[in-house]
Formats: sequence, structure tokens, C-alpha cells
Amino acid sequence: MAARERLLVIGGDAAGMSAASQARRRRGPDELEILVVERGHYASYSACGIPYFVGGVVEDLGKLIARTPAEFRDLGIDLRLRTEAVEIDVDGGRVRVRAEDGGERWEVYDDLMIATGAVPSRPRLPGADAAGVHGVQILDDGVAIRRAVEDGKPRRAVVVGGGYIGLEMAEAMVMRGLEVSLVDIADQPMQTLDPDMGAIVADAIRGIGVRLYLGEPVAGFDTSPDGHVTAVRTESRTLPADLVVFGLGVKPASGLAREAGVAVGPTGGIVTDRRMRTPTERVWAAGDCVETRHLVSGAPVAIALGTHANKQGRVAGVNLGGGYATFPGVVGTAVSKICTVEVARTGLNEREAAAAGFATLSVVVESTTRAGYHPGATAMKTKLIAERRSGRLLGAQIVGEENAAKRVDGLAIALWNGMTVEEMTGLDLGYAPPFAPVWDPVLIAARKTADAVEQDMRSRS
Repeated sequence: MAARERLLVIGGDAAGMSAASQARRRRGPDELEILVVERGHYASYSACGIPYFVGGVVEDLGKLIARTPAEFRDLGIDLRLRTEAVEIDVDGGRVRVRAEDGGERWEVYDDLMIATGAVPSRPRLPGADAAGVHGVQILDDGVAIRRAVEDGKPRRAVVVGGGYIGLEMAEAMVMRGLEVSLVDIADQPMQTLDPDMGAIVADAIRGIGVRLYLGEPVAGFDTSPDGHVTAVRTESRTLPADLVVFGLGVKPASGLAREAGVAVGPTGGIVTDRRMRTPTERVWAAGDCVETRHLVSGAPVAIALGTHANKQGRVAGVNLGGGYATFPGVVGTAVSKICTVEVARTGLNEREAAAAGFATLSVVVESTTRAGYHPGATAMKTKLIAERRSGRLLGAQIVGEENAAKRVDGLAIALWNGMTVEEMTGLDLGYAPPFAPVWDPVLIAARKTADAVEQDMRSRS
């Protein structure tokens, strides 16, 4: 009888548990032993749900957890929470792990799956590590912030950073009754959007009472004698704060892999092939800790999204289980809801397209989410970015109210298949007054962008 192999997974959220589950589906416990170590108190949860838990939209923490440790153990997966991997020895095929009580031991592996996720970006400034200053990445972070709000009764919160998480956390703090300020070094929140679209988001966040301080770098954090944050200092002002939340984005948690000699790319993410194998023999990686290929720009990117992490984890698990699967790359699709405003993007924005070497033109159209005469119709703006001459769609952005954002999915499919805006004008999209105008906003935007491409060609001939 062949000796049983051992798969060791570092990280127990989307990518790690997807890989473990898929490998187990294909290889039983008699063939493959699976050990997962997770440094936090929770596994297999929705990190995207953290702002909604903090804000009280989701009251029950358990609703964010897809499967419990007991359910994984019933599948023959040994999931150990509060156990941190602190060193990888690729030559010895082992990982040094540290339990919550400080005890350490080496765990051997035949195959290693690295799914360490991402870590919140923190500025290297005085007071950045003070009590009351929080990052947001794992579910433990969300629990800590909610506990700080409910037990500490803070009155004033400052969010540093105006990306997706920063804006969602600002809204969550407003919902909890706090006075909220948001500081960002950029002139516009949500830098993944172009400034004209980001301005709509800025108006929405101001509309719920958040004070925006844009174009102001943070200089430091004041603290009390007992080490708790009391204020955020910018180059222009001091903002009193009982609680601070970083919304500066995240970066791949690839340090453990790098120290072990596993290849890390220019984005800071672990390098893998399409099957999620690293160049190091029998070492795999997936999720927020890896870099992947952007299918529009062709450049390596590190994008922290649960959708990618689950897909990459599944691909790794299929291959670890003896099957064959690949992850082709991403087009950068993301959606969010800020107050009543839905925000979506896919592909490249104008800045990214220029950096990739494209000559572009852009069109913004205003429309409604339903037939204008139908109750509940709301305004929305759709922006398309196309390549000059070819008319190939390069990117799209949508800002609107209810039922606006998910239209980005059709645009993402067009991007995935390399369609031109002219080809998009003939798309057979669904129509009924409760769902769309007779000319869907996507079709209007495609037609007007195709016209702009044609006029540009004429002006150059």
C-alpha cells in the first residue's frame, strides 16, 4: 500500500480552504492527509462582510462563516486555529508553527499550499501602532473594531484612506452614530475610478455626514499617556480621534514565502503559473498573497478579492488532487456600495490604460436604471474607455443607485472576450421597464463610444 502523502496549507480563509476542500474531494483520507494552520480565530469566512458586521447590518458573526472547523474535520481536514506558520524550510519539506500558548513545532509536508492572504497597509509614522488604531483584513480585525465601538463608546472616528474598505468603514462608523472624518493623500476618493466618477462618490460620502479631507498626507498620530490614540495629524490640521481605521488598501502577505526563497514578483505577490504552482518544487500558492496577470494590460497585478481567492484556491486544489485546472488571469472587476451609491469598475481606468501604453478615448453617458417612467428609476453614469483606432474596450466604470452596479458584469464579459465597442452595440441584452430602459445604459455607452471612435478616425484621416 502506498504511503499516505501530506498536504500542509498555510491560511484558512478563501484560498486555503478552497484548495483543501477540492484536494479532499479528489483524494480520500487514506491517500492524502490535509493539515491547515490558521493564525486567526476564524476560518472560511467572508472578509468582504466585515464592514457590514461592524456597522450592524449583519448582527450575527456566524453568518459570515461558510463552514465551521468541525465541518472541515468531518471532511477529514485537520484545521488548527490560532496556529501561526513562522518559518518555511523548503529543503527539509517542513514548516515551523507556533501555537497560541507560544509552543512551537515543525510540521512536515509533501506539498505545501501558501494562502497567507494580505495585510493592511500601515504608514510608518509615529503612533501608527497605538491602541485604538485598527487595520481591516481578517475577521479578527472586524471583531476587534466592533468590540471597540460597543465597549469603548468612542465618539469620533477617523478613517485614513479613501479606497473601497476606507469608504465602507466610514459608512459603518456613521451607522454606529460616530462623528466621522476621512483623510486621504489623494485629491479624490476611490483612486481605482477616474476623477470624474470618483467625484460622485465623494459627494455621496459627504451626504451622510462624513467630513472629507482630501489631498492631505497624514503626518502622525497623537496618543495619550496610556498609549491610546487621541488624534490624527495631517500637514494642515489635527483631527481628534477616539478610534482610527486604516483604509489604505492591502499588500500581499508574502514575507514568509520570500524568506523561504519562494519567488515574489514586482507587485509583492508570490509568483505562480496558471496551475498555481510556484517555481519552488511542490510549493503552491493562491489568494491575496499571489500576483496574477491582468488580461487587458498584460501586466502582473495583485488584487485582493475573495472571488479571485476562491477560484485560485479551487484551481490549486484540483491540481493537488490529481486533476487539471488553470487560472487564466483577471480583468479587474469590482463592485461596492457606498451609502446609496453603487460603484463598479472593470478593466483599466484612464491612468492605467496610459501606463500600459494605450492611446484612448473615453465617453460618459447618463441614463436611468429602469425605464424613466417606471417607479424606482434612478440616475446612473456609465463610462467606457476604448482604444483609439481599434475601438477595443479597455475599461468601464459605473456610478449610480440601486440596480446600477451589476451591469458591470456584461462589460467584464465583453472585456474578457476582447470585444470592440462597435461589436457591443449589437449585444442582445434583456429589456423590460422594471429592469432597464429600452436602450440599456451599456448599449447607449457602447454606441456613443463607437461614434467617438469613428469621429476620431475621420479627424485623423
